[in-house]
Amino acid sequence: MTMAMRPASARRRHSDLRTVRIWSPYGCLAMVIGSLSMICHLNGAATSAFVRPSTNCRLYYNERGQMMMLHATAKPRTGLAQWLLDIALASPIWTHVLVPQARASIVRTAEENNIPWVAAKEWLKNQEDAPWNDPQRAEEYRKIQYPEYYKKSFHAYSDGNLSYDAAFEQELASRAVGARNFPQYSSRGEDVFRGAFEEGLSKLGASIHRRGDHDNEVVIVDFGCGTGTSTRRLAKQYPQATKLIGIDLSPYFIDVGKLLLKLAPSAIDTSDDCSDKHGWITTIDSDERIQLRQGDIASTQLPSNSVSAVNLSMVLHELPIYAAKEVILEAHRILKPGGQMWISEMDFESPAYKAQRENALLFSLLRATEPYLDEYADGMRELRNFIADKFGVLKINAATGRHYALFAEKSKNCLSDKDSKRYNVLEDYRFREDGSYSINDTHLKPWESKLDTNT
Repeated sequence: MTMAMRPASARRRHSDLRTVRIWSPYGCLAMVIGSLSMICHLNGAATSAFVRPSTNCRLYYNERGQMMMLHATAKPRTGLAQWLLDIALASPIWTHVLVPQARASIVRTAEENNIPWVAAKEWLKNQEDAPWNDPQRAEEYRKIQYPEYYKKSFHAYSDGNLSYDAAFEQELASRAVGARNFPQYSSRGEDVFRGAFEEGLSKLGASIHRRGDHDNEVVIVDFGCGTGTSTRRLAKQYPQATKLIGIDLSPYFIDVGKLLLKLAPSAIDTSDDCSDKHGWITTIDSDERIQLRQGDIASTQLPSNSVSAVNLSMVLHELPIYAAKEVILEAHRILKPGGQMWISEMDFESPAYKAQRENALLFSLLRATEPYLDEYADGMRELRNFIADKFGVLKINAATGRHYALFAEKSKNCLSDKDSKRYNVLEDYRFREDGSYSINDTHLKPWESKLDTNT
């Protein structure tokens, strides 16, 4: 295995009391949760009751006797105070107090950044021929056999991704989060965010083309496509693709995505002198090459060796490790020899996310909406090695100050798993020579507001 891995930064960032300001409107409740967070911090620093290992990098030898650099990830705290904090976030306090307040905050963020959340959602919900107006449709969807891991609450929706409300708001929330994280770009923040992954993948070699005179189809499959935002972007990025298939387990998300493609709405004009507020938050172009399907991305039913590229945009962190491996194996199966897998994800080996994970309050709030986040963070290295051993070529770089882009190519030769491991290549470009992350973190901090960045 050839390596181009650089040492991770050994800096450690501690919890900051300013983070409690996130929940300052919630009064006494915030003080209770904030106090538990501080107890976690103090006990973690002073006693062995709370585990917080070193974030230094270290060397080890792999099974082939090659020296490797290991980038450490910060572990979440454990112990009584952390347990109490988790209990609070699993209680009705979280459901009936914090979630509505957080939701109101993100809607307000959207509207303040010229993202017409309320008008766009009402326009979508009120479509007369929409599938959500058919009561039999919901009954049919309840009969679908979903994997157990998928039935959990996600993103503060009690039914997770299995509801129309979550489907209506996916693109709205994504747009609002983009505006908050990249305030200098306002409503274009999400485009900048997604564009960073596209640029990172392009630098690693992401491309599609026909492989021989008899290769008539160039197919891209978008795993975990949601309502199709990423699928539509892929269609514009790769006009040479003959077909783009978006697959998602949620039939509710697929219904919304299909209707948006059918309606091909224009973006709502948010100017004060425009009285017509009908439309969507972005302009959507109809594209006959796009097919959105409900299905399990671990078992797509697509033919083996049939597609040119598989895309996974912010999908793996929502899966337990065993399910992530099944998805990766399915991607490998359906890819043609020489086909590519593209992954855009959170990087818990970056200083920004390591610091956030060390903060008991911040990470507990994040984990409350992402049930498999700890497992993903702990399993990043395991998944990377799994992909490298299966595909043969894996390259990874920083896309933002806290996210990575990963490129993997399926071997063009029919190698056994044993031979694939012998000849695989893993190249890691996320860190500079001095150990710092190669892209500075420009995300808005949780305790900051857009106004703070302008002063």
